Amino acid sequence: MDKESAILQGGFLLANKVSLPASLSTLQKDDWPKAGHPVLQAVRELCKQVQDNGSLNTKAVDWRKKIICVLWCKLWCRENREDIETGWKENPFFQIQNGLPEVNYVVLLELVKSMAAAETFGYLLRCLPRAQITVELSRLAQHVACSPTSEDDVRLFLGVFQELWRGGDEWKAGEEDSLEKMLTDQFARLSSQPPLSNFTGQSPQAAKRLKLDTLDLPPPSPSVSPSTTDVLYILLHTLRDLRDHVSTTDLCHQALSVSLNAVYTSFLINQVVILPIKQKMHFLSKVVSLRVVNDGKLTSELLQEVQRDLRASHSPSLYQPSRMTLNQALRIVTELIQFWQDRGLLKMSSGTYPTYSAFKLAQSIQRTLEALEGVNTGTINVMDEQQSLTKMTVILRGAQECLAFPVIENSPEMNARVTMAIINYRLENYQDFAVLLASEKSWATSNSHWMDCLERNQAAFRQHETLITLSTTFMSACHSNTVDVSQSKKLLKIIVDIFSQLPLEDKNKVLAAMMTLSSRGLFGVSLPSALTDGFGQELNMAFNCIIQGRGDASVAMLHSSLNTAVALIARVAFQNPKAALRSCCHSAIFNKGGFSLMATILQQLHGLRGREIKDEEQRSWEVDIEKAAGDRTYGRRDAVGDQSLLCCCLQETIKNKLLSANEKEQFLKFLGLLMTPVIEIEGEERRQSFLLPQEVVCSFVLPHLSSMDYGLSSSHGLNFEASLQLLQGALSLELQEPVSSPHWVLNCSPFPLLYILAQHLHQATRCWEQPQEAAHSHFSMDTKELLVSALTTLGYIVGREVAVAPSTWSRALFWLYNKMEQLDWTVRFHLKTVWGEHFKNEVPSSLMTVCALPEQEWTDLELPHYGQGTGLLAWMECCSISHSIQTTMLSCLSLDQCNPDHCNMFSKGLLVALTQTLPWCSISEWTRLLRTLRELLCSGKLHVPYSLEYVDYLPLLDLRDFSYELRLSVILLRVLQFLCGPSCSNWLPVEGWSHVGRLYAHAVREILASLKSQLPLSSTISSSISPKTSATPAPSSDSVMSSKPEDCSQASASSKLSKVSKKPEDHKHKVSPLTIPALSVEPLKEERVPIVPSKEVLFVLSQLFCHVQHVQVMMPGGQCEPLFLCALEILSHYKAIITAFPDSSTPLESDNTRHFFSTITNNLENEQMKAVLQQNITQLMSSVA
Repeated sequence: MDKESAILQGGFLLANKVSLPASLSTLQKDDWPKAGHPVLQAVRELCKQVQDNGSLNTKAVDWRKKIICVLWCKLWCRENREDIETGWKENPFFQIQNGLPEVNYVVLLELVKSMAAAETFGYLLRCLPRAQITVELSRLAQHVACSPTSEDDVRLFLGVFQELWRGGDEWKAGEEDSLEKMLTDQFARLSSQPPLSNFTGQSPQAAKRLKLDTLDLPPPSPSVSPSTTDVLYILLHTLRDLRDHVSTTDLCHQALSVSLNAVYTSFLINQVVILPIKQKMHFLSKVVSLRVVNDGKLTSELLQEVQRDLRASHSPSLYQPSRMTLNQALRIVTELIQFWQDRGLLKMSSGTYPTYSAFKLAQSIQRTLEALEGVNTGTINVMDEQQSLTKMTVILRGAQECLAFPVIENSPEMNARVTMAIINYRLENYQDFAVLLASEKSWATSNSHWMDCLERNQAAFRQHETLITLSTTFMSACHSNTVDVSQSKKLLKIIVDIFSQLPLEDKNKVLAAMMTLSSRGLFGVSLPSALTDGFGQELNMAFNCIIQGRGDASVAMLHSSLNTAVALIARVAFQNPKAALRSCCHSAIFNKGGFSLMATILQQLHGLRGREIKDEEQRSWEVDIEKAAGDRTYGRRDAVGDQSLLCCCLQETIKNKLLSANEKEQFLKFLGLLMTPVIEIEGEERRQSFLLPQEVVCSFVLPHLSSMDYGLSSSHGLNFEASLQLLQGALSLELQEPVSSPHWVLNCSPFPLLYILAQHLHQATRCWEQPQEAAHSHFSMDTKELLVSALTTLGYIVGREVAVAPSTWSRALFWLYNKMEQLDWTVRFHLKTVWGEHFKNEVPSSLMTVCALPEQEWTDLELPHYGQGTGLLAWMECCSISHSIQTTMLSCLSLDQCNPDHCNMFSKGLLVALTQTLPWCSISEWTRLLRTLRELLCSGKLHVPYSLEYVDYLPLLDLRDFSYELRLSVILLRVLQFLCGPSCSNWLPVEGWSHVGRLYAHAVREILASLKSQLPLSSTISSSISPKTSATPAPSSDSVMSSKPEDCSQASASSKLSKVSKKPEDHKHKVSPLTIPALSVEPLKEERVPIVPSKEVLFVLSQLFCHVQHVQVMMPGGQCEPLFLCALEILSHYKAIITAFPDSSTPLESDNTRHFFSTITNNLENEQMKAVLQQNITQLMSSVA
């Protein structure tokens, strides 16, 4: 047994000895003063020791609570006659409890009263089950009513009453070794045994003990039945029984306050009443003012007690009444009011400063009266009850008048003092009080302790709402006339440090809120320069650290560096979002590779997606849009009102700057990453973009589309092509939008945007017709390609929305269609998905003469530039628009193949039409025309005779498998001869001829790809089967000659198959390997090697080389780099075939070829190109030798 237990045991043993000839187990109430003296001395000694050694004994418990638990548990064990062996094993209080003499409830309750531990007793009582609470309360009621009854008994009873109604503060879950947990566990264990309260059928000794114990307590009060489980019933009736023993005003006020609070929380509210934090602060301040006047100290215990009283008076009771009604409860309370009022205990002296009890009573009466006014009297059926309630209300109002005392003023100093004390002590709702402290500008400027509290309790302010309020207070204080620079600088640092400690999600909430206040954040007001001087240095250091941190190699270091970078950017952005975003934009555009890191950082700081009000200059694009679109702008919905701050910063960054190609690429990639949806909050599935596509379109696309300057960057830093790239990138994004919601592009004036893009496409169809002085306005064909793609994509999206609600968009649709009449007729076909089934396809009337188009879908137009004989020109233009229209044109072509004259005229007319169409084609359009030529050549509709212009003698080769490549090369040569001829040579500017050279080079590479597919060069090509028997990949939709055209090869195969079947002996001399799988002949012997067409491919390559050189010589300027590169590629492939198949060319043939190649190459004007080609030709033939 320890020292403390020995002291306690000694006190009880001495008390038991003093009680002789009786004992503590039979002690009566009036015997306690004598017998209890040793016990109280022992308790005082224990509490003094624990208090003196509290700093050393950190695990010491409150002995008053422990003594109550020990005695209570000893009484329960006595009632249940617990076996000593069981108690030794399962009772944690056994060691102390077993050393004490037997006691009764008189000892327990008198000890509680003497120790002034009513609150502790009530607190432990709350931990018991409801049924046991009523049992213990009945015992308490009988004890306090037993003579002699004093005011101490009343205070004991009121203390327990008040503590029961305070509620809360039970032990925390998981505190297994707490006294409360041990007490409840012992009760649960003992109550699970057979109850021995009646002792029926027990031993005589047990009956004797029961008799002695029951004689200790007085007979029950007639108004309190031992069987009741209504806590309020017991308490109110007991209080009524004790009314004669209340002789002081303070005790009267306390009793009535507790009683009215119990009635109010039991009958008049059904949920917690949430008080505004400011109202709560004012209440606490008034109470503390009263208590400090009396006690002189503002302690955490005082504040905690007042907060508990306030919370209890606004929370529904834990003990809902089961036997009482509102009228019955109020009747008891009003009877007590009248009784004590008659005795003069209720009324206060005039002008007297109220006590805490009087103040609480006044508050209780006020709450009860307000609640009674809201009681629906219609629910009270009995007239007598209604009258009774009215009468009791009058009594309550009379009591309220008796409590008239001067109004308690709330001084700002006390308000601030209470608020800061709650925060310092971390009391209930301290974070809400932190918000209140942060919002009071007057405290910040006048109270010297305000800053100290803020600095000392930074953790209390680490809530995003609190920090936002604190930031607003700082900005307001700095906006005043008198600014203490040193204090403001200190406050600024504290605020920024608090922000830096927030989690990322809260940081984003704070940033978003700051963006709504000002785009300059904390610097949104005019601050003294002394406050902002250090920010520029901090901003530079932050970005320098980020740039240096990019060198980390490991994944862990990269992740750590990214987190650090995000924290640094967030810190400076919190102080000045606009300055931080400007630096981010500058780093993303002008630092090599910086766009990726900056985009990643900003995607994590989505709180910076705030908006900034646009000025008149920023809104000018709307006027430009309307001017370009005409007098009406259909299709605009609620456009993005104000630009995002990031867009404004980007515009400022590139404004009036001539961006390099790399900088422009980084800018476009930066915007592309920011438009890409990402998961902003971990655990969520929804993806969001930092910049919405409509923001980018409205900021960087629409302002530039009205400009016809397609060359250099505009004053906004972007040219037309870059704007188109942004538009195409935005339209290609897959966003997580609800299925039912309209597409975001509808917020960007879609129909005027379509019309402006169509205007630019119309301009592109005449790009080479501009005068030389307007060369800077020439439309790049790459830009035209991008423009067509953007127009088609936008048209598809708008067409889909129109199909969903055609009636909504009908006027806008007709407006756009009518506007298209001013443009080239081919432009409308790019918006076919927009028109849907509303309009027919309109084409020049001359097209109808060469193409039998169905009248249900097609109609003719009389166009001045398409007169007689221009049908094939319109036909070719249609074939270049899209694959679907090309298919229609080919299937509906009017051509009588049985009429030779008709075929000749068609072939000559097509040559002229192709000459007129070629220079204005983009790469994709030219690819479609090459596909058209393939279909015409393979179907026999286009007649192209192949003349041997570059050979003196007829080669004895089988060139049927290469007829398509040879004829296509010839017709392209004829087209270039027309273009370079005297009648057409002045059609194009220098840029136009360069573009023609690129198109011709593209066609040559398609032919080379076709040749390579027929004779692939591999390591086993000369020792195994012919490459013509190997499978080749199917051509893609945009690849014209990636493989042998099937219709051409099938025609060739069928013709040769018939010849082989007639003359099988010819098979050993010359058989195309493509026909081998289809031959119905005896399989070849393994020792025979299939013949490969290496000589034929060499001949085709030589002809193709001559054609390329011929064209290059003809073209104005005499030099074209794409054709020069094609010639080198042909020579390279020629060399590869000779190396793989040495027998494909004899030395004499090689020498003749070298001489021929050199002769035609000598015609080139560019000496450098000529020298490089001659060198390659020499090396080519030397490798053969």
